[in-house]
Amino acid sequence: MIPPESGESKSSNKKIQQAASTALYAGLVMLALWVVRDFIPAVVWAAVIAIALWPFLLRLGSRHGSRARTTGVALLLTAAVALFVVLPFLIVLAQAVRETHDLIAWFRQAEINGVAVPDLVQHLPFGSPQIVSWWQENLGRPLHDSPVMTGLHVDTVVSLGRHFGAVAAHGLILFGFMLVTLFVIFQAGPRLSESLLKATRRGFGADGALLVNQMTAAVRGTVAGLVVVGIGEGALLGVAYVVTDVPHATLLGLLTAIAAMLPFCAPVIFCGAALWLFVQGATAGAIGVLIFGFIVVLIAEHLVRPLLIGSSTRLPFLLVLFGILGGAQTFGLLGLFIGPALMTVLTVLWRDWVR
Repeated sequence: MIPPESGESKSSNKKIQQAASTALYAGLVMLALWVVRDFIPAVVWAAVIAIALWPFLLRLGSRHGSRARTTGVALLLTAAVALFVVLPFLIVLAQAVRETHDLIAWFRQAEINGVAVPDLVQHLPFGSPQIVSWWQENLGRPLHDSPVMTGLHVDTVVSLGRHFGAVAAHGLILFGFMLVTLFVIFQAGPRLSESLLKATRRGFGADGALLVNQMTAAVRGTVAGLVVVGIGEGALLGVAYVVTDVPHATLLGLLTAIAAMLPFCAPVIFCGAALWLFVQGATAGAIGVLIFGFIVVLIAEHLVRPLLIGSSTRLPFLLVLFGILGGAQTFGLLGLFIGPALMTVLTVLWRDWVR
């Protein structure tokens, strides 16, 4: 006859079972994440975009709306995101197609006569003779005889082309999965956010739910600070390009907006435009673009952007800057939004500690 288990034995067995269950669940979760590891960036991007557009979802939808309305709103927002991402590439592609004839004619002429030394090189403050000498030796002669062109092996060019094609295909696949994930998140609507908050409260308590809300506000503020301010900078500088007769002003304004979404990257574009104006002899226009560009960037980067991000997260400017730059260095483009959220966690923990 088997003796009954004592109370201490039952308690010990229960603890062992709980530990084994926890280890099993953790192992299964890690295995599931490993299986979908290549698609995690697409899910994270979808989550960031959904957080940023959640107020629009709540305005357009209704809490107890029909399923058809919910699906329509989700489809509308997903299509808007797709258009926002794809439209710049379509504009660049259309511009490239428009310039294809001139580009082919220029390349054929360069094959026969070589590429003339740009006037910009002659105006460089230092290094001009060395650059001119190298240019004439490698690019000034007909390109079919140039050492630079003959040094390019066909296998290397084909390999680079294949690598670029593979990267582009992978990016398109991730973009497609991101859109699908975003549509599913939008379609779930408020029910999804309520479920996530309920699970957070159950797992981490009220403080954990509050921390998640603050991280969400940090992501939303960062998106507004980066994207909205970047679009504003691009629009203002696009007007400056039009006024100073910079060629392809619309395309250049679009590139400026994209660059301005990354901190301190807009000067690369408008300084290049100012340099082109200077080489063409439009000194006043070049100075005007430089002065106006730096004023816009100064106001946007040091006033508007920290205000948009910091007001939603109550983060000091320095932590906002460290979060954006450090996040980008660690996680790439996703880090631009993850960094400030992590800085928010650090700030909340510090305030709770010193309270």
